[in-house]
This record gives sequence, structure tokens and C-alpha cells, in this order.
Amino acid sequence: MRGKLMFITGLAAGFVLGSRAGREKYEEISANAKKVWEHPTVQEAAGVAQAQANKLYTEGKDKLNQSKLGEKLHSASTSSSDSTLSSTGASTSSSNGTGTTY
Repeated sequence: MRGKLMFITGLAAGFVLGSRAGREKYEEISANAKKVWEHPTVQEAAGVAQAQANKLYTEGKDKLNQSKLGEKLHSASTSSSDSTLSSTGASTSSSNGTGTTY
């Protein structure tokens, strides 16, 4: 009970202090964040991080495909898609014995 009361008090204090800062402070923070994000150094670092992430993804994907697990996944997806293709043929029809044709 005491913990809930402290939480609600903190929440109310945060709301009051936050509302006093208001929209102007939010706009100032937002403008500063945008200015930092658009800085060439930050953009260069983001580009390097993106390239590294793509490289790691590709390497991991290749290693998985070369492993036994990757082979099992590949063969399972191939057999699954083969059976799906053969069971969805448009020229085949079947009856369930009740007169309804599928």
C-alpha cells in the first residue's frame, strides 16, 4: 500500500513538473535531437553501423545455410512448398462423400 502511494505521488509530481516544462521544452529537445542526428559525423557512424550489421547478417545467414541445421531447414521448406503446390492444383477436385466438391 505504501509503495503504491509513493508511486502515485511520484507520478503526480512528474506530471506537474512535466506540464510546467510544456510544449516549448519538448520542441527544443526535439530540435536539438534532429540537429544531432543530421550531423555528418553521426550519419557517417550510422552508415558504418548499418554496413557492419548487413555484413554480419549475410555472414550468419551463409554459415547457417552451410550447417546441418540450415540444410534441414532448407529441405523442410522445399518439401513443404512442393507438397503445397501439388495439393493446390486448380485442375484437381475431390469430394468428401457428402456431395460437396472441393
